[in-house]
Amino acid sequence: MSQTLRPLTVGELLDRTFSCYRRHFGLFFGIAALPHLLVFAFQVAGMLAVRGAGAFGALIWSFAFVFLYLTTVALSQGATMIAVSEIQLGRGTSIAQAFGRIRPRLGEILVVMLNVGVRVIIGLIMLIVPGVIAVLKYALAVPVAVLEETTVSGALERSATLTKGHRGRIFLIYFLLMVFMWIVAMVWQFPAMVVMAAFFGKVRPDQLPLWGYIFFEFGSVVTQAVVAPIMTIAFALVYYDERVRKEAFDLTQMMQQLDRPATA
Repeated sequence: MSQTLRPLTVGELLDRTFSCYRRHFGLFFGIAALPHLLVFAFQVAGMLAVRGAGAFGALIWSFAFVFLYLTTVALSQGATMIAVSEIQLGRGTSIAQAFGRIRPRLGEILVVMLNVGVRVIIGLIMLIVPGVIAVLKYALAVPVAVLEETTVSGALERSATLTKGHRGRIFLIYFLLMVFMWIVAMVWQFPAMVVMAAFFGKVRPDQLPLWGYIFFEFGSVVTQAVVAPIMTIAFALVYYDERVRKEAFDLTQMMQQLDRPATA
């Protein structure tokens, strides 16, 4: 059943986020888990391969890991936003279909994420506040890139327009969700650290035996796969909420927009 597109309060938006996630947990968890498991496998393989490879080998592996991580984040976020849009329309979708829809746009989404990341980092270096402003200003750049298929510069400009006047509201959503996600992450990490301390005493993560490292990291992967979709779902809904508020965006326009790539 399709969702009514109307302006939402912060409470309503968060409620719809968690309701959507709860009703389609398997879909969103699967979309997040597959890329995270790929990164996990690369981490474990890297630990075995880099040992004895020297500083140069470790450096090459580090660059490859960063690239893989960013690519999987872009893939997961994009596929999640596609799934949210399909659910808004009341149409069924699957993990494979969501990944299939986003795959041709993966390069553009990755460039948008890197562009925003560089702007945020520069802003944080400039006394932090400009970085926070950049986060809020470009909070909808990825949803725009995924759902409107714009250029990189177009996605950034469009996000700045959609968020203008509502960045305090977006900050509140960010803050509340970050606190919630941190609490959920601690539910795994604290007990895991207690178990590790009981087995190995006070040792750094890089001093753990391989099985201990795999145990700890696998738990982190599962936790990340559980919490990661929440923020993405929320900002996909924020994107539509801003369009409803500023452009009187309705369900018919949304359906035409999502059908366009499929019929191209």
